[in-house]
Amino acid sequence: MSARFKLGQILSTTAAKQTLANAQIDPRHLIMRHRQGDWGDVCEEDAELNNDAVKYGGRLLSSYLIGDEKLWIITEADRSATTLLMADEY
Repeated sequence: MSARFKLGQILSTTAAKQTLANAQIDPRHLIMRHRQGDWGDVCEEDAELNNDAVKYGGRLLSSYLIGDEKLWIITEADRSATTLLMADEY
């Protein structure tokens, strides 16, 4: 599957970096999933909002379970930046 949108600058919080390192998960794998439209553990409604945002513009949110914690990847509506953060940091 190919990339569906631009990511802009990729940023990550310290907590997200640490959580991924502890779980031995390469963040590039999750970023690739996000960019290909695999939104992870979002509800159907949020997945549809993401699909519409890819077509018409808007913020994109993916959610992935890392152990018992949720990691979010958010791409800004203007595609200037994509940030990895823990859900409890939002």
